[in-house]
Amino acid sequence: MNPSFQELIKHKFPDLSRGQKKVAEFLVDFMEKGSLYTAGQIGKEAGVSETTVIRLAYALGLNGFSDLQELMRKEWLSSAESKESASKPAADSAAEEKKPFSEWLSPVDEKELSQAADALIKSDQVYIAGFRESHTAAYWLYYKMNQLHNHVLLSFPTGFLLETLCNLTSASTVVVFSLPRYTKEALEVAQQAKKQGAKVIAITDRRLSPVGQVADITLLAGTTEHILSLLALSQIVISSMQKRDEKTAGKRQEHLEKLYAEQGIFLE
Repeated sequence: MNPSFQELIKHKFPDLSRGQKKVAEFLVDFMEKGSLYTAGQIGKEAGVSETTVIRLAYALGLNGFSDLQELMRKEWLSSAESKESASKPAADSAAEEKKPFSEWLSPVDEKELSQAADALIKSDQVYIAGFRESHTAAYWLYYKMNQLHNHVLLSFPTGFLLETLCNLTSASTVVVFSLPRYTKEALEVAQQAKKQGAKVIAITDRRLSPVGQVADITLLAGTTEHILSLLALSQIVISSMQKRDEKTAGKRQEHLEKLYAEQGIFLE
């Protein structure tokens, strides 16, 4: 099976020149423009020469710019059709949850949101990693995830234990928060998770950020200047899980409420 455009970019990205990387990031972020623009127009938008755009095609192992554009066009059209045919409940759920947080979010890809929610629901264990400033959002997701799922683990603010990661399996999912300035720990967790066969979900600002290049699923946060962008996206993930697995989530919540009542955790 031939790799998709985005898979090809992700695989070849580390070996590209600086200019070619600029073109690659532009094409991933603006696939519709890449599918329709000339090489010269793409170069102008990406801030490089037309020659650099053409050389990118050869660097990807293609026969020329026309092959690159055809590959993009097929994926763009497929993605557009997929979004139109997405199930209404999932779309309604995401739309409903996005309203209060709209200023903090980039457009959420419905297909990737669905894939992320399904992967988390089916996981034998979930490991959540966020380092330094991102740890606040990681802890919030860890706390909320524990209300829905058994076996949820959390990294430390400044590192992680290999002894914990070695327990990951091909049925596990690792969620990695990674925003500028990118930490080496976030990339190391993602790489180690992949070695263990686990699925990696990146919550990051760019599809081709260091963790984005490794991840199986990438969810894009909005502004990187405020923690609310991460919390808003995390809330959408939690809400999507709740709606997709209402029965299991309801049983766990009911059990938790009994424990809360027995311990007198809440005043009301």
